[in-house]
Amino acid sequence: MKIFENLSASSRVEPAELDPYSRTVREVARKLEPAVVALGVPGGRGGGSGVILGLDEGAATAVTNSHVVQGLRARGRAEELSVVQSGGGTAPAEVLGFDPPSDLAVVRFSPEEEPVVAELGDADNLVVGQLVVAIGSPLGFQSTVTAGVVSALGRTLRGEGRRLIENVIQTDAAINPGNSGGPLADANGRVVGINTAIIGGAQGIGFAIPVSAAFRRVVFSLVTEGRVLRAYLGVMVQSQPAGAGGGARVESVAPNSPAERAGLRPGDVIVGFEDHPVRNTDDLLSLLDGSVIGSDVQIRVLRRGKELSLSIRPREYREE
Repeated sequence: MKIFENLSASSRVEPAELDPYSRTVREVARKLEPAVVALGVPGGRGGGSGVILGLDEGAATAVTNSHVVQGLRARGRAEELSVVQSGGGTAPAEVLGFDPPSDLAVVRFSPEEEPVVAELGDADNLVVGQLVVAIGSPLGFQSTVTAGVVSALGRTLRGEGRRLIENVIQTDAAINPGNSGGPLADANGRVVGINTAIIGGAQGIGFAIPVSAAFRRVVFSLVTEGRVLRAYLGVMVQSQPAGAGGGARVESVAPNSPAERAGLRPGDVIVGFEDHPVRNTDDLLSLLDGSVIGSDVQIRVLRRGKELSLSIRPREYREE
């Protein structure tokens, strides 16, 4: 009978016979999985993920989320974190620095296995609908691979302590607790984001911090200085669409802030900072480094169709 012929026939599919989508996801996982680690406390369950981005004199440097590091420190002794590599090797990890405003952190460890360093991509080149792959340790299941698409770009996410994280990537690739700090990769296996959050009760809505110029500056500062020195204006901003001329639209102004004293108002669109154009919030945030703290700088804003120049003196950003 035909049914018995079908039951007895081999259903094995060789990798070369996989459809293009499956081959792409499989190749991304093969390339990136060895660079993904699980983070935890010695003798305890893992609490997050990370991805190796550097190797120097035998020590591996991995990026993860600030909230992962802080959560693990709250569960164990502050100086004790552990890293588990994809092959099972475990090593103690040192926290080089963490930055709650960007929800990024950097740890360093001496790997038991030969580490693989992930390749960084650029989130600025992403488009909605593009294939992305997430790898991490959700709910303690290490080296879990999920795939989906970029659902939206330029989202604003309210993170730990009610602080805003700007310009995040929204994806429907399955992300669960424990994925935080792991990579979101494009079809070439390049890291374009660091998975950071999900919305409780929702399905298919996850977020990742984009790999951008601002991301690279934060990671560099954490590795070299252990902290990120930021200038504070006292505004909540949202990127203006390029079709609307771009810029960073002021949504609110904090009382007694440098922005209020400079005369910035909700509805103003910041389009310039000193000699630099401001096309979006990422442009503005990248310019608010330690070099402008305490200095009078000129910003250009659009207000009701007219361009104004305002003088503002940023102060150092401090955690409340």
